[in-house]
Amino acid sequence: MGSSLDFLKPILHFLPEVSPPRSPPPLKEKLMWTGIALAIFFIMYNVVAAGVAPLAGNADFLQVVTASKIGSLITVGIGPIVLASIFLQLFAGAKIIQVDMSDPEQKRTFQGAQKLLAILLCFFEAAVFIAFARVTLIPLFPGLGEGIAIVDGVQTLNAPYTMILVILQVALGSLILLYLDEVVSKYGIGSGISLFIAAGVSMAVVGGSFLLFGQAADALASGSAEALPNAVLALLPLFFTAVVFMVVAYAEGVKVEIPLAFDRARGLGSRFPIKFLYVSNIPVILAAALLLNMQFFAISLQNQHLCLTGTYMKDAPSYDKCNGGFDLVPAIAFVDSGNQLRDGLFYLISPIYRPLTGNYGVYFGQLINGVTPIYGIPEYVHVIAYIIFMMVLCVIFGQFWVETTNMGAKDVAEQLDKSGLQIPGHRRDPRIVESVLSRYIPYIVVLGSAFVGLLAALADMTGALGTGTGILLTVGILYRMYQDLENQKMFDNYSGLGGLIS
Repeated sequence: MGSSLDFLKPILHFLPEVSPPRSPPPLKEKLMWTGIALAIFFIMYNVVAAGVAPLAGNADFLQVVTASKIGSLITVGIGPIVLASIFLQLFAGAKIIQVDMSDPEQKRTFQGAQKLLAILLCFFEAAVFIAFARVTLIPLFPGLGEGIAIVDGVQTLNAPYTMILVILQVALGSLILLYLDEVVSKYGIGSGISLFIAAGVSMAVVGGSFLLFGQAADALASGSAEALPNAVLALLPLFFTAVVFMVVAYAEGVKVEIPLAFDRARGLGSRFPIKFLYVSNIPVILAAALLLNMQFFAISLQNQHLCLTGTYMKDAPSYDKCNGGFDLVPAIAFVDSGNQLRDGLFYLISPIYRPLTGNYGVYFGQLINGVTPIYGIPEYVHVIAYIIFMMVLCVIFGQFWVETTNMGAKDVAEQLDKSGLQIPGHRRDPRIVESVLSRYIPYIVVLGSAFVGLLAALADMTGALGTGTGILLTVGILYRMYQDLENQKMFDNYSGLGGLIS
């Protein structure tokens, strides 16, 4: 029986592909290709697309998770690749797509379908980003009628050719990352996607560190009595970053090992590790992505009004268009002129990021004493609501991910049984293995998912560099890279590499 994706084979045949190596490349060659991929990534990261105004600002969640930089050639980054992978894996896990991953031919078709969907998403996401004004365009073709016109006192951009050019540049940048990922996966170390995420977070950490050191130096140069305390406070985000790194590194190593034995080879056994972070960082990625989409939806409600009571007044302030009555839209999400959520239900569950610059005392004072501009909701209620919502959302997505990706106790037990493994001292029966795994997996999924949600929320609030989600991702990536090198005996064969990493 073939795969339900077989109808795509005539199209997949025309997709370019990086051919696999004939023999495993040596370490020096792996390091070379990994370095080349990183160099190309950094170049595109720092090159602003033609027709786009340079955008200053810190990396937000979207840029961290997608290894992107708004306004650069990789404005959408690896977003299309990740989204295509998540979509098809979820469809396969939910049996919407019928595919047998143990069949090499069906697996190859599945991977080709992922690539095709990623290519289509490169252009779609690029168009969405430009259309929704995530970047500021600079008209490049004034001779063709492009420019900025003022209609009824409002500036209107007319730059269709520039928009098309920017979309093509951004889509091409994402396509290059797609094939760089193939190069790294086949000729380099680890995964290209993971490598680019870690590189983007590292750049945010390094850039933020230079800014913090500059602030600390300015504080010391003032020569006032509070110079030293102010310098220490300026470096606190760096301290919180280190703390989060250590906590995540420790959590990555926490696990429960289930003893297993081979049915036909007595004396030989193995252990099945159930890590505390069993579903890794997937729950916090999905939760934060949902929150991001909710913010986009809130922005789309800007200047919209639904008066349940009162009379609509065109010239009234945006928060009182219903002339003292009740307007449903601000109650859901009130967005200011800078496209920032400031009040309403969505604001209560919106992420809280501590600004990279500014006094910690003022920041924490605002969290304790501040209120929203319309409904007067205390800011500490926002803090509590966001943390609880983030943890609950991560638990829900953690459970969802386990059930749709065959990571539950029943699915894992069947996989172990097919491999000829059983619980020592018991007969070979997947139900016995399932009963043992059920003592750990459901509880670890809940605890691990809630933990990553709590840690990501607190890290963002403390101002940790690279965002809490970025740190979670980076530590996990580096930890798995270390394990891969260790499994390949790289540290035994190249003693210098072990000294470099340790």
